[in-house]
Amino acid sequence: MTPVITRQGDSPIILGQPHGGTYVPDDLAARLNARGQGLDDTDWHITRLYDGLLPTATVVQATFQRYVIDANRDPQGVSLYPGQNTTSLCPLTDFDGQPIWQDGQDPSADEIEARRLTFHAPYHAALATQIARVKQQHGFAILFDCHSIRSNIPFLFDGTLPIFSIGTDAGKTCDPLIEKTTREICAAAPDYDHVVNGRFKGGWTTRHYGKPKTGIHAIQMELAQRAYMDEAAPWTYRNDLAANIRRPLSQILQSLNSLPL
Repeated sequence: MTPVITRQGDSPIILGQPHGGTYVPDDLAARLNARGQGLDDTDWHITRLYDGLLPTATVVQATFQRYVIDANRDPQGVSLYPGQNTTSLCPLTDFDGQPIWQDGQDPSADEIEARRLTFHAPYHAALATQIARVKQQHGFAILFDCHSIRSNIPFLFDGTLPIFSIGTDAGKTCDPLIEKTTREICAAAPDYDHVVNGRFKGGWTTRHYGKPKTGIHAIQMELAQRAYMDEAAPWTYRNDLAANIRRPLSQILQSLNSLPL
């Protein structure tokens, strides 16, 4: 299976989707333990959720599951959140801190490098290519990194996560107007709470590409999964919920698409 699917559009918006894939090569799947084989930490249905919200957007979608390798981690293995619980480039545990590999099956350093070359590098090569193309076309590019996560994960954060977690690494990764526009739409959305640069300040993708002085802007949206799906296996997509959350997401993308940057 190809590690990345790209759909080109003519908008300045690029939707990055590094964690929606569920593909695990057979040899790796056989090494996962029962907990790992559940793939619980997938950003379930993220492509479906965003589909059609901005038809002209470019989409760069990883097909591989994050237990193979995490496309939103520093390829050198540097922690995004020093001193806090998190998962690594090739995770050894799930978001609950529980091992995902059978005893003795943790990936070696050589294997991690092979996975980086096979999966992580092609995803980011595709993303970088689209960012360069869009910037050439428009003079700037906005990478909107699409994520979702279970609402309650004590190993990673206290309490219940807000529906919208906006990440710009304290405003470093995008023009202030992008953060302001996104924040105001989230704040005005009925029945949904939000936070800016809370527990999730933007992952490696957002921080790596977001260089507003060069005309490349990046913002991460981490959605609490209760907004659009059941947060337990079989991880059912809920049309009744998704229809509501798609409205402010569409408004955000449409508004960012027309910003005078």
